[in-house]
Amino acid sequence: MSMEHSRIEYSVFTKMVPSVYAGLLAIGSAVKDSGLEQKLAELIKVRVSQINGCAFCIQYHLNIARQIGVEAVKLDLLAGWKDAGIFSAREQAALAWAECLTALTAQGAPDSVYEALQAQFTEKEVAYLTVAIGAINYWNRLGVGLRFSPPPAITGGHI
Repeated sequence: MSMEHSRIEYSVFTKMVPSVYAGLLAIGSAVKDSGLEQKLAELIKVRVSQINGCAFCIQYHLNIARQIGVEAVKLDLLAGWKDAGIFSAREQAALAWAECLTALTAQGAPDSVYEALQAQFTEKEVAYLTVAIGAINYWNRLGVGLRFSPPPAITGGHI
């Protein structure tokens, strides 16, 4: 998306509403400090952003995922994770939960998905994972609504 299509640029947004930006960064820091695997968190953020069609967040979190060493094949097959056969049971449970919480009106948050999540995560991890999913959904609504221009793609594995 080009600059002329952006409603409010990301850099302008962060300066315009600094307390909102700081609050969102604080949520992200809390999730990062929770002990939840960063690679898993980035997979979730990319997948939710794909569902929501947020180009800014897709590119932003792909850049981070590449930087921290998420396998390229997992990034390539993320949209088809259910059939890919390469995601761990833990990743599958987290991705299923992320999809439920992102498409609430279509399916809600079924007990069966939550039970599969509980089999892979502690209660504290479930709480932080749910916060991470909520936060990226919020960021997606900002990015899509304000049409943040995607950051440049990082292809070498390092930002």
